Amino acid sequence: MKQKEDFDTYYRNIWQERWDALKSAFAGEPGYCTLEEGLLKPYFLDKASTYPAQALDVQKGDTVLDLCAAPGGKTLILALAKGEAGVLVANDKSADRRIRLKTVIKEHLPVSIAATVQVTGYDAATWGLYQKDMYDRVLLDAPCSSERHVLSSPYYLAQWTPARTKQLAIRQFAMLAAALDAAKAGGRIVYSTCSISPLENDGVVEKLFKKRKGLFDIVELEPELGEKTKYGIQILPDTAGAGPIYYCCLEKRHG
Repeated sequence: MKQKEDFDTYYRNIWQERWDALKSAFAGEPGYCTLEEGLLKPYFLDKASTYPAQALDVQKGDTVLDLCAAPGGKTLILALAKGEAGVLVANDKSADRRIRLKTVIKEHLPVSIAATVQVTGYDAATWGLYQKDMYDRVLLDAPCSSERHVLSSPYYLAQWTPARTKQLAIRQFAMLAAALDAAKAGGRIVYSTCSISPLENDGVVEKLFKKRKGLFDIVELEPELGEKTKYGIQILPDTAGAGPIYYCCLEKRHG
Protein backbone atom coordinates (compact mmCIF):
# COMPACT_ATOMS: atom_id res chain seq x y z
CA MET A 1 0.00 0.00 0.00
CA LYS A 2 1.52 3.27 -1.13
CA GLN A 3 -0.06 5.28 1.70
CA LYS A 4 1.53 3.00 4.27
CA GLU A 5 4.95 3.44 2.67
CA ASP A 6 4.47 7.21 2.42
CA PHE A 7 3.30 7.37 6.05
CA ASP A 8 6.33 5.40 7.22
CA THR A 9 8.73 7.53 5.18
CA TYR A 10 7.18 10.79 6.33
CA TYR A 11 7.43 10.02 10.04
CA ARG A 12 10.80 8.30 9.77
CA ASN A 13 12.18 11.53 8.32
CA ILE A 14 10.90 13.37 11.39
CA TRP A 15 11.79 10.89 14.13
CA GLN A 16 14.83 9.27 12.50
CA GLU A 17 16.16 6.31 14.52
CA ARG A 18 13.38 6.70 17.13
CA TRP A 19 10.60 5.93 14.63
CA ASP A 20 10.81 2.14 14.88
CA ALA A 21 10.41 2.26 18.67
CA LEU A 22 7.50 4.69 18.40
CA LYS A 23 5.75 2.61 15.76
CA SER A 24 6.19 -0.51 17.86
CA ALA A 25 4.81 1.25 20.94
CA PHE A 26 1.76 2.43 18.97
CA ALA A 27 0.89 -1.21 18.30
CA GLY A 28 0.62 -1.91 22.04
CA GLU A 29 -2.16 -1.03 24.45
CA PRO A 30 -2.39 2.62 25.60
CA GLY A 31 -1.39 3.32 29.19
CA TYR A 32 -4.91 3.42 30.61
CA CYS A 33 -5.78 4.89 33.99
CA THR A 34 -9.07 5.18 35.86
CA LEU A 35 -10.84 8.34 37.04
CA GLU A 36 -12.91 7.49 40.10
CA GLU A 37 -12.79 10.10 42.86
CA GLY A 38 -15.86 12.35 42.78
CA LEU A 39 -17.52 10.44 39.92
CA LEU A 40 -20.68 8.32 39.95
CA LYS A 41 -18.80 5.50 38.22
CA PRO A 42 -15.25 4.99 36.91
CA TYR A 43 -14.09 6.44 33.60
CA PHE A 44 -11.14 4.90 31.72
CA LEU A 45 -8.73 6.92 29.57
CA ASP A 46 -5.12 7.11 28.49
CA LYS A 47 -3.09 8.37 31.47
CA ALA A 48 -1.36 10.92 29.22
CA SER A 49 -4.72 12.56 28.44
CA THR A 50 -5.11 13.68 32.04
CA TYR A 51 -2.10 16.00 31.95
CA PRO A 52 -3.43 18.75 29.63
CA ALA A 53 -6.59 19.06 31.74
CA GLN A 54 -4.55 19.22 34.95
CA ALA A 55 -2.19 21.80 33.42
CA LEU A 56 -5.15 24.14 32.94
CA ASP A 57 -5.15 24.54 36.75
CA VAL A 58 -8.91 25.07 37.04
CA GLN A 59 -9.98 26.64 40.34
CA LYS A 60 -13.28 26.33 42.20
CA GLY A 61 -15.89 28.57 40.58
CA ASP A 62 -13.93 29.27 37.38
CA THR A 63 -15.59 29.95 34.05
CA VAL A 64 -14.16 27.25 31.80
CA LEU A 65 -14.38 26.50 28.06
CA ASP A 66 -13.58 23.05 26.65
CA LEU A 67 -13.54 23.82 22.92
CA CYS A 68 -13.34 20.27 21.50
CA ALA A 69 -14.71 18.30 24.42
CA ALA A 70 -15.84 14.88 23.14
CA PRO A 71 -15.56 12.10 24.14
CA GLY A 72 -15.45 13.73 27.56
CA GLY A 73 -12.63 12.42 29.74
CA LYS A 74 -10.93 15.79 30.06
CA THR A 75 -14.35 17.42 30.55
CA LEU A 76 -14.87 15.27 33.65
CA ILE A 77 -11.52 16.40 35.07
CA LEU A 78 -12.32 20.07 34.43
CA ALA A 79 -15.84 19.76 35.87
CA LEU A 80 -14.63 18.14 39.09
CA ALA A 81 -11.93 20.79 39.51
CA LYS A 82 -14.45 23.59 38.98
CA GLY A 83 -16.95 22.08 41.38
CA GLU A 84 -20.55 23.15 41.83
CA ALA A 85 -19.85 26.87 41.27
CA GLY A 86 -18.91 28.62 38.04
CA VAL A 87 -19.69 27.19 34.62
CA LEU A 88 -18.10 24.77 32.16
CA VAL A 89 -19.00 25.03 28.47
CA ALA A 90 -18.24 21.69 26.79
CA ASN A 91 -18.28 22.25 23.03
CA ASP A 92 -18.01 19.87 20.11
CA LYS A 93 -19.01 20.55 16.51
CA SER A 94 -19.89 16.92 15.75
CA ALA A 95 -23.49 15.95 16.58
CA ASP A 96 -22.55 12.28 16.99
CA ARG A 97 -19.70 13.13 19.34
CA ARG A 98 -21.96 15.44 21.36
CA ILE A 99 -24.33 12.53 21.98
CA ARG A 100 -21.46 10.56 23.48
CA LEU A 101 -20.29 13.63 25.43
CA LYS A 102 -23.72 14.16 26.98
CA THR A 103 -23.89 10.49 27.96
CA VAL A 104 -20.48 10.65 29.64
CA ILE A 105 -21.48 13.76 31.60
CA LYS A 106 -24.83 12.29 32.68
CA GLU A 107 -23.45 8.89 33.68
CA HIS A 108 -20.33 10.07 35.50
CA LEU A 109 -20.86 13.50 37.08
CA PRO A 110 -22.92 14.13 40.22
CA VAL A 111 -26.10 16.06 39.38
CA SER A 112 -24.94 19.16 41.29
CA ILE A 113 -21.84 19.44 39.07
CA ALA A 114 -23.45 18.25 35.83
CA ALA A 115 -26.00 21.06 36.21
CA THR A 116 -23.19 23.60 35.71
CA VAL A 117 -22.00 22.02 32.44
CA GLN A 118 -23.40 23.36 29.16
CA VAL A 119 -22.95 21.27 26.01
CA THR A 120 -22.74 23.28 22.76
CA GLY A 121 -22.08 22.48 19.09
CA TYR A 122 -20.28 25.45 17.56
CA ASP A 123 -17.24 25.66 15.30
CA ALA A 124 -14.26 26.06 17.62
CA ALA A 125 -12.33 28.00 14.95
CA THR A 126 -14.81 30.88 15.03
CA TRP A 127 -15.60 30.92 18.76
CA GLY A 128 -13.52 34.01 19.42
CA LEU A 129 -15.62 36.05 17.01
CA TYR A 130 -18.62 35.83 19.32
CA GLN A 131 -17.25 35.45 22.85
CA LYS A 132 -14.16 37.46 23.69
CA ASP A 133 -12.37 37.84 27.02
CA MET A 134 -14.92 35.67 28.85
CA TYR A 135 -13.21 32.59 30.26
CA ASP A 136 -10.78 32.04 33.12
CA ARG A 137 -9.59 28.81 31.55
CA VAL A 138 -9.76 27.43 27.99
CA LEU A 139 -8.81 23.91 26.93
CA LEU A 140 -8.28 23.19 23.24
CA ASP A 141 -7.72 19.48 22.68
CA ALA A 142 -7.66 19.92 18.93
CA PRO A 143 -8.57 17.40 16.22
CA CYS A 144 -5.27 16.11 14.88
CA SER A 145 -3.51 13.47 12.77
CA SER A 146 -3.90 10.90 15.58
CA GLU A 147 -1.16 8.75 14.11
CA ARG A 148 -1.69 5.92 16.58
CA HIS A 149 -5.26 5.55 15.36
CA VAL A 150 -4.27 5.86 11.70
CA LEU A 151 -1.70 3.08 12.01
CA SER A 152 -4.28 0.74 13.54
CA SER A 153 -6.94 1.42 10.90
CA PRO A 154 -6.53 0.32 7.26
CA TYR A 155 -9.44 2.64 6.37
CA TYR A 156 -7.81 5.79 7.77
CA LEU A 157 -4.34 4.77 6.61
CA ALA A 158 -5.67 4.48 3.05
CA GLN A 159 -6.86 8.11 3.27
CA TRP A 160 -3.63 9.50 4.70
CA THR A 161 -1.48 11.86 2.62
CA PRO A 162 1.63 13.90 3.48
CA ALA A 163 -0.49 17.04 3.11
CA ARG A 164 -2.86 16.01 5.91
CA THR A 165 -0.76 17.31 8.80
CA LYS A 166 -0.26 20.66 7.03
CA GLN A 167 -4.01 21.04 6.50
CA LEU A 168 -4.75 20.13 10.10
CA ALA A 169 -2.16 22.61 11.39
CA ILE A 170 -3.96 25.43 9.58
CA ARG A 171 -7.23 24.47 11.24
CA GLN A 172 -5.57 24.03 14.63
CA PHE A 173 -4.07 27.50 14.46
CA ALA A 174 -7.50 29.02 13.80
CA MET A 175 -8.86 27.18 16.84
CA LEU A 176 -5.95 28.24 19.06
CA ALA A 177 -6.33 31.89 18.00
CA ALA A 178 -10.03 31.61 18.88
CA ALA A 179 -9.15 30.10 22.26
CA LEU A 180 -6.80 33.01 22.97
CA ASP A 181 -9.53 35.50 22.06
CA ALA A 182 -12.04 33.74 24.31
CA ALA A 183 -9.81 33.85 27.39
CA LYS A 184 -9.84 36.70 29.88
CA ALA A 185 -6.72 38.76 30.47
CA GLY A 186 -4.64 36.69 32.86
CA GLY A 187 -6.54 33.57 31.82
CA ARG A 188 -4.86 30.30 30.99
CA ILE A 189 -5.13 28.37 27.71
CA VAL A 190 -3.89 24.82 27.22
CA TYR A 191 -3.39 23.60 23.65
CA SER A 192 -3.22 19.83 23.24
CA THR A 193 -3.12 17.16 20.52
CA CYS A 194 -2.50 13.43 20.31
CA SER A 195 -0.28 13.94 17.25
CA ILE A 196 3.45 13.34 16.88
CA SER A 197 3.74 15.84 14.02
CA PRO A 198 5.79 18.91 15.03
CA LEU A 199 3.70 20.96 12.58
CA GLU A 200 0.60 20.31 14.68
CA ASN A 201 2.28 20.84 18.04
CA ASP A 202 5.05 23.39 18.57
CA GLY A 203 4.50 24.54 14.98
CA VAL A 204 1.00 25.81 15.77
CA VAL A 205 2.25 27.67 18.86
CA GLU A 206 5.12 29.12 16.81
CA LYS A 207 2.61 30.49 14.33
CA LEU A 208 0.59 32.05 17.16
CA PHE A 209 3.73 33.86 18.31
CA LYS A 210 4.11 35.30 14.81
CA LYS A 211 0.46 36.24 14.30
CA ARG A 212 -0.45 37.32 17.87
CA LYS A 213 2.86 38.67 19.08
CA GLY A 214 2.80 40.22 22.53
CA LEU A 215 -0.64 38.90 23.48
CA PHE A 216 0.42 35.88 25.52
CA ASP A 217 3.24 34.18 27.39
CA ILE A 218 4.24 30.55 27.70
CA VAL A 219 3.66 29.05 31.14
CA GLU A 220 6.70 26.88 31.81
CA LEU A 221 5.75 23.44 33.08
CA GLU A 222 8.00 20.74 34.46
CA PRO A 223 6.99 17.36 33.06
CA GLU A 224 5.89 14.81 35.62
CA LEU A 225 5.67 12.45 32.66
CA GLY A 226 7.13 12.99 29.21
CA GLU A 227 9.74 15.30 27.75
CA LYS A 228 10.03 19.00 27.02
CA THR A 229 9.69 20.46 23.55
CA LYS A 230 10.43 24.06 22.53
CA TYR A 231 7.11 25.33 23.92
CA GLY A 232 5.40 22.46 25.69
CA ILE A 233 5.58 18.85 26.82
CA GLN A 234 5.18 15.66 24.80
CA ILE A 235 4.32 12.28 26.28
CA LEU A 236 5.32 9.43 24.00
CA PRO A 237 4.56 5.73 24.47
CA ASP A 238 8.03 4.39 23.67
CA THR A 239 9.49 6.06 26.77
CA ALA A 240 6.49 6.99 28.95
CA GLY A 241 4.23 3.98 28.36
CA ALA A 242 1.33 6.33 27.59
CA GLY A 243 0.27 8.78 24.93
CA PRO A 244 1.06 10.26 22.54
CA ILE A 245 -0.04 13.60 23.96
CA TYR A 246 1.39 17.06 23.35
CA TYR A 247 0.36 20.04 25.45
CA CYS A 248 1.42 23.65 25.84
CA CYS A 249 0.20 26.16 28.42
CA LEU A 250 -0.31 29.84 27.60
CA GLU A 251 -1.34 32.84 29.68
CA LYS A 252 -3.11 35.78 28.08
CA ARG A 253 -1.45 39.10 28.85
CA HIS A 254 -3.19 42.05 30.46
CA GLY A 255 -3.73 45.10 28.27
